[in-house]
Amino acid sequence: MPLTKLQFRPGVNRETTSYTNEGGWFDGDKIRFRFGVPEKIGGWERTSQSTFLGTCRALKPFVALDSSRYMGLGTNLKYYIEEGGAYYDITPVRATTAAGDVTFSASNGSSTLTVADTAHGAVANDFVTFSGAASLGGNVTAAVLNQEYQIDTVLNDNSYTVVAKDTSGVVITANASDTGNGGSSVVGKYQINTGLDTSVSGTGWGVGTWGRLGWGDADAAAGTTTVLRIWTHDNFGEDLIINVRDSGIFYWDKTSGFSAPAVTLSSLGTDPTIPTVAKQVLVSDRDRHIIAFGCDPENNIGVQDPLLIRFSGQESPTTWQSLPDNTAGDLRIGSGSEIVCAVETRQQVLVFTDVSLHAMQFLGPPFTFGINMLSENITIISPLAAIAHDDVVYWMGFEEFYAYSGQVQRLPCSVRSYVFDDFNRQQREKVFAAVNAAYSEIWWFYPSSTSNEIDRYVVWNFQEQAWYYGTLTRTAWVDRGINDFPIATFTDGRQYFHELGLDDGTTVPESAISAYIESSQIDIGEGEQFAFIRRIIPDVTFENSTAASPSVVFTTQVRNFPGGNYLHSDAATTTRTATTPVEQFTEQVHLRLRGRSFAMKISSDASQVQWRLGSPRLDIRPDGRR
Repeated sequence: MPLTKLQFRPGVNRETTSYTNEGGWFDGDKIRFRFGVPEKIGGWERTSQSTFLGTCRALKPFVALDSSRYMGLGTNLKYYIEEGGAYYDITPVRATTAAGDVTFSASNGSSTLTVADTAHGAVANDFVTFSGAASLGGNVTAAVLNQEYQIDTVLNDNSYTVVAKDTSGVVITANASDTGNGGSSVVGKYQINTGLDTSVSGTGWGVGTWGRLGWGDADAAAGTTTVLRIWTHDNFGEDLIINVRDSGIFYWDKTSGFSAPAVTLSSLGTDPTIPTVAKQVLVSDRDRHIIAFGCDPENNIGVQDPLLIRFSGQESPTTWQSLPDNTAGDLRIGSGSEIVCAVETRQQVLVFTDVSLHAMQFLGPPFTFGINMLSENITIISPLAAIAHDDVVYWMGFEEFYAYSGQVQRLPCSVRSYVFDDFNRQQREKVFAAVNAAYSEIWWFYPSSTSNEIDRYVVWNFQEQAWYYGTLTRTAWVDRGINDFPIATFTDGRQYFHELGLDDGTTVPESAISAYIESSQIDIGEGEQFAFIRRIIPDVTFENSTAASPSVVFTTQVRNFPGGNYLHSDAATTTRTATTPVEQFTEQVHLRLRGRSFAMKISSDASQVQWRLGSPRLDIRPDGRR
């Protein structure tokens, strides 16, 4: 009997049974499709050994006028500018006390310092920098006090605690001589309140993460925050416009250097109508207006309108009052209850509310911008779930995926049930979309039902018209452009170059990436007779592998009935037999398997291995059993 060539449709299909999907792929992890065939994805390596504090959910690469390359990073704790692998803290300051408003107290044998500051406004995990303090008299010296601290516990509106440390970060304990209060010159400089890295729903009883503060108390909302920290940011020249969702708008001036924090936008000019709160900010590249979405209106500063859009005067970040001699103004969306996000394309800005999609376009004087509805009854699952690529906008809804390229289309998804049936909806705000343009991929990272952090991804390959998925923890992503490779952040406080190397660079030393692809069931004829699988002729390339003997494992499994278990399997390792540019594969692998249908799995879990499947062939013969 002639050999049977195995050629499968690209993409994974979980919307039908494995048996119905004959000729396709049914499962996989850390693989992608190119030219119709699966291959292992590329590896990732650390961008540097430096780390940042908190969970990063926003990245913004940009280039200064002197050609310096920067990366803006927003975490739940801080905002950083990264240059050359070093992180510089430019988190805005919300308050600076008068000298003498802050005092300290310590207890003999304890590392806890109690800080008194009337109406401090801090929450647990906030950062404060003290200066001007004198020694408490013993181990708690002036050098110990005069540095940045992260607040440990908020006791009440007028006091909190920190853990004493020396200048190298080593915890110290007070002694009997530490009886002072730091003197009358102490100044406290408070950064803006930190945010959560895990969504918390509701208020009152049960608010806050367990152990953070007040869990189970009637007044649990005091001393904690309940909103996932999401930043948006955009360039205004070589400077940055920065926004904390549903909170302040800030400006970082590059010429001030890394030692200067970002400041509130309203502090930069005399215009009393500069917005002070927004859901998102961006700079319109085409016409150089700063646009604030879901912000406070011109005549009611400080009171947020979740459907209002305001834009500054052209080329002026500090002109917001709409006057005949400028182009500042506002628009208000009439559909939905809040603006969720906005995405800029080449010709327009798409604005998503919780129920509709709108197009905002530059018209020029006297109206400046206009807006019109594109679609109703759409959904978007999070503020970061939409992304633009080549003037097409892709986004994840609550139960499906969409694309807009002139009209809204629902993307037919062959893994829809797999994704949305195993989804932690309470943490849906963490979902974010990403582009990997080199491979024509749109990625969505999301948390599965058993995880409070992102641990899964699903990919739409718009060139292959194929879906696939896998397991991977990432919290933010930016495609290549200024940098040679895509960059993503992990929960360890580091950035990683992706599609670089072949292994998992989150470990030291780097570890292997486990990848596999498994086919749906294949039968002989209509499955009316048994087949005997005698041998397999593999077809796989190990191009770009750096291992001395790279290999994958071919596993073949058989069943008697579509709903039955796999009876037994046979696995064999396929290797490249020479380290020359010419690929030389294992000639054949002998098997002894019988069944009405079979499935094939190709997997690898070795370091320095890259593989790509071709068209393997099987020696299948009818068997005597029925």
